[in-house]
Amino acid sequence: MTVFVTGGSGLIGSYLIPALVAQGHIVKALYRGRIPAVEGGDKVLWLEGDILDPSLLREALQGVQYVFHCAGLVSYAPQDEELLKQVNVEGTANIVDACLEVGNIKLCHVSSIAAIGRSKTASVLSEKNKWDQAEEHSAYASSKYFGELEVWRGVAEGLKAVIVNPSVVLGPADWNRSSTRLLKYVFDEKPFYTGGSANFVDVRDVVEAMLRLTFSDISAERFILNAEQMEYKIFFEQVAHCLGKKAPSHKVIPAFAEVIWRLEHALAVVTGRRPLITKDTARLAGKSHLFSNEKVKQAINIEFRPLGETIAWCCSRLLAAGKRSETAEAL
Repeated sequence: MTVFVTGGSGLIGSYLIPALVAQGHIVKALYRGRIPAVEGGDKVLWLEGDILDPSLLREALQGVQYVFHCAGLVSYAPQDEELLKQVNVEGTANIVDACLEVGNIKLCHVSSIAAIGRSKTASVLSEKNKWDQAEEHSAYASSKYFGELEVWRGVAEGLKAVIVNPSVVLGPADWNRSSTRLLKYVFDEKPFYTGGSANFVDVRDVVEAMLRLTFSDISAERFILNAEQMEYKIFFEQVAHCLGKKAPSHKVIPAFAEVIWRLEHALAVVTGRRPLITKDTARLAGKSHLFSNEKVKQAINIEFRPLGETIAWCCSRLLAAGKRSETAEAL
C-alpha cells in the first residue's frame, strides 16, 4: 500500500513513519524546510511543500490509498489565533478536498481531546460529549474542533475517515517541542506546579491505534486515545525521580495563576515574544476531567501502557541522548 503522511517531523509523525516503513508500506511524506531525521527516513519519498497548497496535495496523493494527517499547530498564544485557523482548519480542509478529488483514499485525522465537548456535571468525558458553541473555548481547541468538522464534511461527501483524539502525547523528542517540554521543565528543576490533573498517552500507543483503525473497515468514527489521568504534582514527582532531579514543590494557587498570565500577557505586548503562560493554559491547568478510552479499547482491542512505564522510557531515552550529545561535543 502507498500512504501519505503530513507532520512527519512532529512527535507522532516521527514514530508513525518508522512503523509504516517496518510494515512494508510505500511512504510519501510532506516536509517543510528540511527533511526530518526519522528512523527509516531514507526509505521515504519526501515531498517539500505545505498543507496550505491544494494543488501540491492533489499531486502528492496520486497513487495513494491512505493518508495520515498528523500536521497541526499547537499553541495557546493569542497572536497565533489566525495561524491556528489556517493550519488546523484550512489545512485540514485542503487535505479532505484532495482526498475526495483523487478518490479511493481513507483518511486518519489526528485531532485532540481539546476538541471534545466539556461537561459541567460529568467528571468522565467521552466521544459522545457535545461541543457547546456558547461556552468559552481556547483558539487552539476551536481550531481542532472546526478541523474535525471539515473531516465530517468529507465523510458526508463519501470519504472514508477516522478521527483520533489523543490526550497529552508523551515520547522522547526535542526538549523544546511538544509535550517533551514538560520533562524539560522538571529537568531544569523549575520550582512551581499547579493543581489539577492532565490526561496522558504514550506516542507508541497512539501510533498503534492509528495503524489498527486506519487499516480496518472502521470509518466515520472518532476515538479518544488516552492511557491515564494524573495530578500534575504526582506527574512531576515521577519525572523528577526518573531524571534524578528535584521535583517542583511550590503549588501555584488559581488566584496567583490569574496574576501571572496577565503579567505574561503585558510583557508579550511590550516585547513581542510569546507568553510562557496564557489565560488558557493557566485555566486549563486547574481542570480535572478524565477522558474515557473505552470506545477505542472495544473497537480494536488495544491496551494502553501504564503512565509510569511511559515516563521511565521517555526519561531514559532523553538522558541517553543527552549523554551522546555531550560525548560528541567533547570529541
